[in-house]
Amino acid sequence: MPTLRCLAACLAAVALHAAAAPPPPEAFFSDPDIGEAVLSPSGKRLAITSAKGAKRVGLIVMDLAPGGKIDRVVQSAGSDVVQVRWVNQDRLVFSLTDLGEASGSSRKAPGLFAVNADGSRLRMLVRQTSNFITTDSSHPDGLNWNHRLMMIPEPLPGESNDRVLLAEMGAVQGAYAESPVWINVNTGATRSYTSAVPGNSYHWVVDDRGDVRATLTLQNDRIQAHWLPPGRADWVKLYDTPVLDEPFQIEGVAGDGSLYVSHVPKGSAYRVLARYDAQAKAPMDPPLVRVPGFDFDGHLIKEGGVVLGVRTAADSEATVWLDERMKKFQSQVDQLLSGRLNSISCRRCGHPDMVAVVRSYSDHDPGKLWLYQAKPAEGENRWRALGRIREAVDPDQMAGLDLHIVKARDGRDVPVWVTRPDGAKGPLPAVVLVHGGPWVRGVIWQWNAWGQFLASRGYVVIEPEFRGSTGYGDEHFRAGFKQWGQTMQDDVTDALHWARKQGLASDKACIMGASYGGYATLMGLAKDPDLYRCGVAWVAVSDLELMVQGSWWVRDDLRLSRRLTTPEVIGDATKDAAMLAANSPIKLAARMKAPLLLAHGSEDIRVPLAHGTRMRDALAAVGRAPEWINYVGEAHGFTKTENRMDFARRVEIFLAKHLNP
Repeated sequence: MPTLRCLAACLAAVALHAAAAPPPPEAFFSDPDIGEAVLSPSGKRLAITSAKGAKRVGLIVMDLAPGGKIDRVVQSAGSDVVQVRWVNQDRLVFSLTDLGEASGSSRKAPGLFAVNADGSRLRMLVRQTSNFITTDSSHPDGLNWNHRLMMIPEPLPGESNDRVLLAEMGAVQGAYAESPVWINVNTGATRSYTSAVPGNSYHWVVDDRGDVRATLTLQNDRIQAHWLPPGRADWVKLYDTPVLDEPFQIEGVAGDGSLYVSHVPKGSAYRVLARYDAQAKAPMDPPLVRVPGFDFDGHLIKEGGVVLGVRTAADSEATVWLDERMKKFQSQVDQLLSGRLNSISCRRCGHPDMVAVVRSYSDHDPGKLWLYQAKPAEGENRWRALGRIREAVDPDQMAGLDLHIVKARDGRDVPVWVTRPDGAKGPLPAVVLVHGGPWVRGVIWQWNAWGQFLASRGYVVIEPEFRGSTGYGDEHFRAGFKQWGQTMQDDVTDALHWARKQGLASDKACIMGASYGGYATLMGLAKDPDLYRCGVAWVAVSDLELMVQGSWWVRDDLRLSRRLTTPEVIGDATKDAAMLAANSPIKLAARMKAPLLLAHGSEDIRVPLAHGTRMRDALAAVGRAPEWINYVGEAHGFTKTENRMDFARRVEIFLAKHLNP
């Protein structure tokens, strides 16, 4: 039996733990301490982006030899370093942007720069709309801002590389088009891509040498795929179809010119990865990678033109190594860092002198970086800890994330993700968090900022992958066509009902989301007014007629999608007018009873501000004015640091007021 002193101390410890404040919003929504980590071609240097110790994200280069220097190569007072790549062992390219600027600002366009690993010979290659950094006087100007980095060629053994391939972006029939151009990272000299390619190409697939092997073109609102097979000088047309009927998608090309494609095999529900058979004019069978229960959604892992493996997504990230040496190394890493996902990037992959960076992470932990050197210097260990992705996040304070398969009211299987505080007893107030898109996948098993933020405030977070979501089979995706506000919305509702039956969620719930998720929030409040105590919608679609038909008076970026996909996936402005009106939130304001937090960005051209003001006014007209926020300068998402934190705090206060966690 404990003494009174021991008992008092134990009770005090329990009370202190119970009263401990959850981590602040900055722990979840600030920029990570380590962003990118990229090995040099030889594996002797490591480039890292980080804002640690500075106000902006800078570029740091580590010499990985014992006692090697750590240099802050680029640090700007008004911009952030992103998209770092090595051109050769001594020179890198990177982009500069302003991560602290509102997303709708014209300053957002990134520039492209080159710099030596020691910080010398800084040169602008592509101009920004505003300059943040002084370039060398020998070449103060670069190419226009509408150039992006396409790829960096991998030289043959004994060669050195000093050029990168850019894509000059334009327009073809209202769609983005790309024209490749080479640029020398030392001199800034450019050279047009001279090889003959099909006209009107808007997407290029190149091999590791920078040679174009496949393209996509757009003609008469149809997509054509073209391939240049190995050993041939003439292009082969692979298909010519409507946008939504492509028989396969080109995923990449190996050094020998062989083509890798993803497709849904006949009689199958899920997308797989396969090599393309030139003689059969079809993807090979059996496929190279099949992910049971999920679509293939990933990329090839290559070195020296050889495909070593494939990285894709199942319930979590999955790496399928085709190289036996890397398969063995992955197994060793997973045993050493058990209970976590371990994502490997490497140089000299699988060789006796391999160097690798491992990001080891979980649903509780954004991750930690480890360096592995197969041949360390004498007296050094093979493994070295590089640092944590987010130092402010304590994994012990985070929540578990689990995937469940739920039966919707019509019998469809709907994947539902649940984030729930560890050790929680009994039902908790619920937040139904609906992903945007909607034609995307919402969640993968890893640390997720919004889910963890809400769970840290005492909620169980329900995230349904409603029909129309991608990644769970082509039929699940197409089942969402013309179902906005209908069976897509029923899936969201049914996920909450399921969570209550399972004892996970109490009878107190709010719904929230952005973009399409904001639309689903508004429709949830209208279709099930007694189910939710509140709603939080940001950058939300509220007027389906405006979205589908457009307006001369409202600027948006949906002209091409209205022509190619909107009539089929959302609805035809004329033929489906009644359906669209019946599921347009601005026409259903009188049904909404619960309080609403409504936020928009003034410069949004994906879901223009008019959606927000029309919804606000419709609710005010029926006596239910929402809590309204207009973030000036922001576009389709809030990127300015002070806006991100302000919105998170508003959400926290709003939910606490109506859910009393």
